[in-house]
Amino acid sequence: MKKLTFQQLLQARLSRRQSLQLGLGALMTSMLPMPALARTALADSVSKGLLGFQSIPVSHLLDDIVVPPGYQAEVFFRWGDPVSDGPEFQMDASNSAADQALQAGMHHDGMDFYPLPRGSNNSDHGLLVMNHEYLDLQLIHTDGSHMDSPVSYNADKVRKEQQAHGVSVIEVKKIDGHWQIQRPSIYGRRITATTPMQISGPAAGSDWMKTAADPQGFRVLGTLNNCAHGKTPWGTYLACEENFNGYFANAEHAEVSSVQRQRWQRYHLGRSYYGWQQFDFRFDMAKEPNEVNRFGWMAEIDPYQPDSMPIKRTALGRFAHENAAFRLTRDQRVVVYSGDDARFEYIYKYVSHEAWDGTQGSHHGHLLDNGVLYVAQLHEDGSGQWLPLVWGQGPLNADNGFADQADVLVHARLAADALGATPMDRPEWIASHPELDSVFVSLTNNVQRGSGDNVSADAANPRNHNLYGHIVRIDEADPAALNFGWEVFALAGSEEDGGTIDGDIYACPDGMLIDDRGVLWVQTDIADRQLNSGDYAKFGNNQMLAVDARTGETRRFLTGPVGCEITGAVMAPDMKALWVNIQHPGSVPDVLRAQGMEKSPQNPRAASNWPDHHPQGRPRSATVLVTKHDGGVIGT
Repeated sequence: MKKLTFQQLLQARLSRRQSLQLGLGALMTSMLPMPALARTALADSVSKGLLGFQSIPVSHLLDDIVVPPGYQAEVFFRWGDPVSDGPEFQMDASNSAADQALQAGMHHDGMDFYPLPRGSNNSDHGLLVMNHEYLDLQLIHTDGSHMDSPVSYNADKVRKEQQAHGVSVIEVKKIDGHWQIQRPSIYGRRITATTPMQISGPAAGSDWMKTAADPQGFRVLGTLNNCAHGKTPWGTYLACEENFNGYFANAEHAEVSSVQRQRWQRYHLGRSYYGWQQFDFRFDMAKEPNEVNRFGWMAEIDPYQPDSMPIKRTALGRFAHENAAFRLTRDQRVVVYSGDDARFEYIYKYVSHEAWDGTQGSHHGHLLDNGVLYVAQLHEDGSGQWLPLVWGQGPLNADNGFADQADVLVHARLAADALGATPMDRPEWIASHPELDSVFVSLTNNVQRGSGDNVSADAANPRNHNLYGHIVRIDEADPAALNFGWEVFALAGSEEDGGTIDGDIYACPDGMLIDDRGVLWVQTDIADRQLNSGDYAKFGNNQMLAVDARTGETRRFLTGPVGCEITGAVMAPDMKALWVNIQHPGSVPDVLRAQGMEKSPQNPRAASNWPDHHPQGRPRSATVLVTKHDGGVIGT
């Protein structure tokens, strides 16, 4: 495929621009209460067109979900709802740590659907597995966190906060045409920040992994800051650990070498958003300097085996993992793509040494232990190269401070630096297209590009002070290849901003899903304080859009309540049910702060009271189920 220059791409996009607007009457219809979304068999995407719904307008500070006419959206699974047997949520946040261990965690994020029985393609019964990324500390306790109420902060509060992290597994079933959560369920399960986990791969048992509590370096308690996820071909779930640096404190008091301190700085370690180190010493870097090395990985979970121990797969590298997108090589080896979600960080892929035999079962997890991790270098001419993070090759040797392969993987960012990888504008989700031999990478934004000593715009990141983000497409006929082609698929923002979107505008692309018809679903994450304000006012609340990956046509499909991020989406195999996650509703945009609205433990409903709208309630992250009135495939 011939690669277009940036200017050619811009002209092509602008020449095809359409304005897709919805009248007031249709908007009112779309706001009526609604239940679930849908899926179907592959269609002729070119001749018939993929997008068959009427796009909806931008939502300005509306505290509700809006979907197109003909669709309905209903709240399905909220923070605090029991996963199986368990207590109900208390609107005043008075649930205990023991309660929270049996309930949905906070801040729903990436998720996937696992049909029952295992290995089937059942669209009416399965397991919904989802991450819970982080916490709103003003909502989780009746009187707030260690910052709001330091005198009352105690070990019980720490335990509750830890139990609100991690992963939920729930059993879902379509009964009489309506999806329901099955309670009790033998599959219902919480994996939290205290769940025992195995460490596997090249870094397991290395000196980097050894702590006072685990002198052998093979066991760790918990997973945290799980942003998005991956679904393995053999039917397991990868919970990706993203901003783990925000949990560890007191780096300045640790007795470590200057080299180690520089390595910590490369991962922005030492300043915690939480107060866990006061009562759980493994988060105190002065007391346990190696605990931090045991986070920033991908944890493999078998949702079909509720008693199984999750496994952190170190061959996939340690960085701020956003998600994991899978492809298979021509000889059936496993390829995993992942972005490092921070400014000027990198895009990675892992290629297993051995092939997958096509069967199901968690025993195939060893394929994620033996392989090569690569980092992307994107060249100005639209070509690219995958560079191996292998100890002893190139600059990755003892002379440059890398002791062995474990050292390379634990400090993957530094290894990628040494190889000369291309710094990107916050690589977030990566999604693989079923027909195009392409993966799409969302790059949310980077306002620091081109400022001060930071690197300036380049072909792959073509805007300095990148407010609105973009999407890059990588083309590989065989994902085992070490060379690839790439192009900027879309520049976010309006036409006046230099955007190249063909249809409804958006900013800050983040979550992505490519369904079996080839529709690219894009979710946005404009920062909560910036929503509806200043440069972002025209985009309204965060949203979810459908994009024809072949033509670029874009239509707005869903908008969320005030202050939320739209993140995580999955369809049932028949594409007739769509689950979407709504994270941190009730965060207060600056436009509302200017009117005196401030959220606090005493006033949790300052900006939003979604989804319950209870007079004494509080905003709750939740999974929403979208369906079509006629029971058809979502997006048609």
